[in-house]
Amino acid sequence: MSEAEAIEASVSAPPVIAVVGPTAVGKSAVGEGLALRFGGEIVSADSMQVYRGMDIGTAKQPVSHRAVPYHCIDVVDPGAPYSAALYQRHARAAFADIRARGLLPVLVGGTGLYVRAALDEMEFPMGEYVSPVRTAIEQLADALGREGLHALLEERDPASAALIHPNNVRRVVRALELLETGGPTYAEQAAHFTERRAAVPATLIGLTLQRSALYARIDARVDSMIAAGLLDEVAALSAAGYRSALTAAQAIGYKELLPVLERGVGLEEAVDAIKQATRRYAKRQLTWFRADPRVSWIDVTELSPADAVSAAQALVESRE
Repeated sequence: MSEAEAIEASVSAPPVIAVVGPTAVGKSAVGEGLALRFGGEIVSADSMQVYRGMDIGTAKQPVSHRAVPYHCIDVVDPGAPYSAALYQRHARAAFADIRARGLLPVLVGGTGLYVRAALDEMEFPMGEYVSPVRTAIEQLADALGREGLHALLEERDPASAALIHPNNVRRVVRALELLETGGPTYAEQAAHFTERRAAVPATLIGLTLQRSALYARIDARVDSMIAAGLLDEVAALSAAGYRSALTAAQAIGYKELLPVLERGVGLEEAVDAIKQATRRYAKRQLTWFRADPRVSWIDVTELSPADAVSAAQALVESRE
């Protein structure tokens, strides 16, 4: 397809194409293929690829291998405050920028909340990310402990407390902060988030793969990450002062390798833990996206990468 034909195709395509699904299913290849065929650029919807320096462990497409420009990657340093609210602003600004140049935004990623933040009517609390209110509640958490803080939330907002596990201190702090600032409660926000009202019209394409084949891809990807130097990447990030960011629950591939560096845990044991955690994450991703009736699914088990792109293209064109 010539450049002129690609631009013409982008004009007739939906405002956004979204390619979603579990990790290692091949979203990036299909997203790039669609961007090339329709004349577009990629907007990443990956909550870990926003961090600079976290490259190998997040399967970030190397700059030299990118067939089209990427947006919403390498936005902040590890450990810097970042949220779905910030991502929403960045993604929609990228949509507007890409469209203003006559091109098609192709949203690609497996972070379900980020996909919804980019496309749906979702309002997030505004304001500073380090506020006096939050600081005071965090200090209270230190004094009361996890159970005590959750008991306080249960006393003040039973509906929200019922949705949050006591061990999730960060979320309990957030729920109490919402009460203090007078915004919608955590429970009210959760109820709102289950509704799906599009703010940005889009064609959503989900990629799926036979489970055994998906798990084999996950295992192979983890092995390739280790071969590419993931352990060195973790060591460098930890030495740079980002250790706390690497222990975050979503930092799969990083938190499992810190014990190898710090406590002499065997690398093979850590690699197995990464593979298991990634498989569990893939199952959660599938559960999230399968709950969205707008997603049209393509089983890529028997498809080559080029055939997967063609199937996705046909699906997009059938919706025009």
